[in-house]
Amino acid sequence: MTMASETPMQETTSRGAPSATPKKNNWARMFGLREMGVYYALILLIFVLTMITTYTGQDNYLSILNMTNVIYQASLIAIMAVAMTVILISGNFDLSVASVAAISAAVLVGNADAVGFWPAVALAMAVAMGIGLLNGSIVQFLGINAFIVTLGTMTAVRGLILIYTDGRSLSVKDPEVIATMKAFEGGKFDVFWLLVAAGVACLALGIGSILKSRAAQKQLRPAAVGTIIGGAALLALAAASGGELVLRTPVVYMGIFTTLVWFVLTFTMVGRRLYAVGGNPEAARLSGINVLRYKLMAFVLCSGAAGFAGVLFASRLRSINPAGLTGAELTVIAAAILGGTSLFGGAGSVIKTLAGALLLYSLTNGFNILNLGANWQGLIEGIVVVVAAAIYTVGNQGQAKGH
Repeated sequence: MTMASETPMQETTSRGAPSATPKKNNWARMFGLREMGVYYALILLIFVLTMITTYTGQDNYLSILNMTNVIYQASLIAIMAVAMTVILISGNFDLSVASVAAISAAVLVGNADAVGFWPAVALAMAVAMGIGLLNGSIVQFLGINAFIVTLGTMTAVRGLILIYTDGRSLSVKDPEVIATMKAFEGGKFDVFWLLVAAGVACLALGIGSILKSRAAQKQLRPAAVGTIIGGAALLALAAASGGELVLRTPVVYMGIFTTLVWFVLTFTMVGRRLYAVGGNPEAARLSGINVLRYKLMAFVLCSGAAGFAGVLFASRLRSINPAGLTGAELTVIAAAILGGTSLFGGAGSVIKTLAGALLLYSLTNGFNILNLGANWQGLIEGIVVVVAAAIYTVGNQGQAKGH
């Protein structure tokens, strides 16, 4: 039996299984709502908000200052959402990400004065990844549904935070540690040339993939088109900055992490096998893939990313409230769903998840500009997520009928 993980240029269904024969490139499908909906929604939202701010005489929504601020606000959620995409692709689920980030922040703040910043970071990351390993072990070895396990872990970890902090806010007192935290989270980098280089690289990879597909008379993968669009967006952002683009360090961390995960999922055997594991675990096992290893790896990665987000969160505030990051797991999952990641495994894109996170925070930013209350924010964001899920579900049904 030939697996999709071993034939990367073969056309695959939305669940990761290969179709019987390669088909002609279907440009209508590739640029339809199923594949490109999150990009269309993000562009439309930015256009509408730009028109509104221009009409009302407010500061230009498309200003570099505002755009970089939105990306900065989205960075922590985006890091967790990218990792959430990986675990969803593997066919599992993790509701505990926000709780893991919060306990990582609590461990960092609670120990930084005593042992120093970097040892406290190591301890916080070890705790976070340990929880991920525990989640994965319970799910894989005991066979309990991941939703139930991580729901229990989410509640238990929140209880641990309350015990650890004694229900009180913790803060860092040591001036040296505070200075290190500020440098770690609050540093700024001029990334103009980095964006230019990344944009050119994405264009080259995407065009190269298209040419390779045409030469081999294979189905053109949507990832190639997405890579070209991403490269064009990076170059457009660099051009709009006027030659100088300063980003905060969390945005840089987010960019590096997303790029690494995207590259692994798109261009390596590890990524192809992860899609195969999520799409059809039994077929993946029969083809010689260590399904257990890949599923455990996804849990550890997800909790590790959450732990790192917690470190950034604690470094930003230099304190932690026991209720910190409560409810953030829903935003993380919403970003992945907006990006079209399947809740059944075997399908997902970290670039589209990143676009989903930016869409959510663009909405929040727009609400703040328009002085809309939090109640309206929750209502509209909820409607956006449901509509996105409906579009992707209908798109999947259409693809299944087409096959």
